[in-house]
Amino acid sequence: MSVTSRRMRSIAAAALTVGLALGAGACSAKDDEPSADSTGPVTISLSYFGTPGFTQAVKDFEAANPNIKVDVKNEGQTKDFVPKLAQQISAGSGASDVVMLEEGMLLQYLKDNKGFANLLDLGASSLESEYLSFKWKNAFTADGKKLVGLGTDVGPLAMCYRTDLFAKANLPTARDEVSKLWPTWEDYIKQGEKFKAANTGAAWIDSATSIMQPYIMQNSDTWFYDKSDKYVGDTNKVVKTAYDLGMDMASKGLTSKLQRWQADWDAAFKNAAFATVPCPPWYTGVIKERAGDAGKNKWDIATIPGKGGNWGGSYLAIPEQSKKKAPAFELIKYLTGKQGGLAAFKEAGPLPSSVSALADPALTGATNDYFNNAPVGQIYAGAAKDLKPIYLGPKHQALWENGFEPAMQAAEQGKLSAQAGWDKAIKDSKALAEG
Repeated sequence: MSVTSRRMRSIAAAALTVGLALGAGACSAKDDEPSADSTGPVTISLSYFGTPGFTQAVKDFEAANPNIKVDVKNEGQTKDFVPKLAQQISAGSGASDVVMLEEGMLLQYLKDNKGFANLLDLGASSLESEYLSFKWKNAFTADGKKLVGLGTDVGPLAMCYRTDLFAKANLPTARDEVSKLWPTWEDYIKQGEKFKAANTGAAWIDSATSIMQPYIMQNSDTWFYDKSDKYVGDTNKVVKTAYDLGMDMASKGLTSKLQRWQADWDAAFKNAAFATVPCPPWYTGVIKERAGDAGKNKWDIATIPGKGGNWGGSYLAIPEQSKKKAPAFELIKYLTGKQGGLAAFKEAGPLPSSVSALADPALTGATNDYFNNAPVGQIYAGAAKDLKPIYLGPKHQALWENGFEPAMQAAEQGKLSAQAGWDKAIKDSKALAEG
């Protein structure tokens, strides 16, 4: 279906189509799937992590599809959900009908994909033009025969900053002027030194690790793996450069030495403990959730040092064990489509993968009142169309969260020297890759 034809479909027509499909037994579903009938609606489950902005979108979907109810399950953060989902997929039971997969998780399941339904079998092939090209292609298995997920969002990069802390440090506060402060990451660090000298009581950035993903995404087409899935974290010069930049900031006392997604990191947002943080669109929801009313109109958004880059972005998939694949697929289509994407963007900030959503005035003209009315549509939407993803490899998430990041944090906190931290990060991540 073309973008234009989809745009012209009314919600009522969509509801009728879904209702007819389910009432007829949904020809794309397996024979053992229940269908909605006079006995009541079908209930499907959705598991997600973080703050994807699904609350209103799910309500809208249920309103348009009264024969489908959605049992929504917030699974916490990725570190909580990853092992839980892996166990459910391995056991063949217990997983929700629809599950959210962060891009690193998706890569693992593209390699070992038998636990997930092929969305092409459910009718996804007609939707290709609806999504950014790289987002669509990245959810296919290597042989191109199986589509594991549909993309929810993408993560073009910006830099969020506290205007009140900048004012205390006698730095510019207007976003255009702030953007001019740091054309490069080296310039960003120099501004951090000026900020530290002003003795505001806050750090420049939350953690040395926060520079890794943006810098690597801007300057390399691979990270821990090459495109043949060989471990190259120890030979990829961009990874070492990013590590050194992070350690340089730590040695100069510019970081809060916090571990992301932990309680003290959450509290640091409310307490204005640091002045800047790399900020893809989904991160605006993270900041708002943690900083609360105390941060409203004190955060703003400038351009990122360097150029380009993509941080994060997730997918929705259907475990093979689901007995309700047809209605589950209708939910996936809605949440990743134009209306679902716009609702999520409005609610929590993630930038849709939907081409029609990215072109909609509701997005391109959007401002974020929490972030000092920053023109988030203008900042993020144009950049999304030019994103060039990098290849992460099958175990990327585990290599980062369980191997590289803990060693880098230990070095940042002074428990290891910078060189010892690098050596341990490489040793541990390589062992995980080859294990």
